[in-house]
Amino acid sequence: MNEAMIALAHRHGEAEMANDLAGTLATLDPDPVFQLLPIGLQFSGMDNVRRYYEHFLGTVTPRFDMSKMKARGEWVGPTGLAQEYSLHYRYPDGRERDFVIEGIIMFGQERLAGERIYACDELLRIMFEPVWDVLTPIEF
Repeated sequence: MNEAMIALAHRHGEAEMANDLAGTLATLDPDPVFQLLPIGLQFSGMDNVRRYYEHFLGTVTPRFDMSKMKARGEWVGPTGLAQEYSLHYRYPDGRERDFVIEGIIMFGQERLAGERIYACDELLRIMFEPVWDVLTPIEF
């Protein structure tokens, strides 16, 4: 087990929770890949990842009711750290909805290679709206 990568994955999550854009990006490889599943689409590159995180941290995260967030589990494997959460989201029009999301933070050589995000289409569209136009099919 690569303890340094596990610690880096935890720092990545902590930086996200703190809305720390620079700290979040600093944990990633220069050319990270984010895969969205089960829809089978992905995007890559630090510029696209920055666009995503600016939206996610600035617009999406403030709409999560963190008091209702529940960590469902965490699992470590040889290639990454998986985390599952229940999230409560407040839409701009006042509606509310609960979502379940699983993220696998992928280990790279020195930093994190990116993430695999498993969620329903609706949550993926909310989270990744600014990079939706650059998504490409994942080659399995």
